[in-house]
Amino acid sequence: MTDCLFCRISTGEIPADIVARSDRALAFRDIQPQAPVHVLVIPVDHHADVPSVVEADPSLASEMLALAAQVARQEGVAESGHRLVANTGLEGGQSVGHAHIHVLGGRPLGWPPG
Repeated sequence: MTDCLFCRISTGEIPADIVARSDRALAFRDIQPQAPVHVLVIPVDHHADVPSVVEADPSLASEMLALAAQVARQEGVAESGHRLVANTGLEGGQSVGHAHIHVLGGRPLGWPPG
């Protein structure tokens, strides 16, 4: 999908601050961070949202979660606490139509998110 921002990041066409990768997933810093640690974990191949990944390839969904856990450890928020967020659809707050999981941490994250 040449018009998908995250597909273009995954191919290297658009530069990103890559913090980790696995065979089929990529983690990079959000350009509009909502917390001191704000990293996005995406599948390299295009999937519209996280539920689509789960349905099409549960092992890829597991790989994305494992990479998110690795990022939390690497960024120093695994012990203190962090939040994983997967927005789905417009009403769910998904702003890019490519599956992604936000890894947020580095400050107290109250409820509601923000």
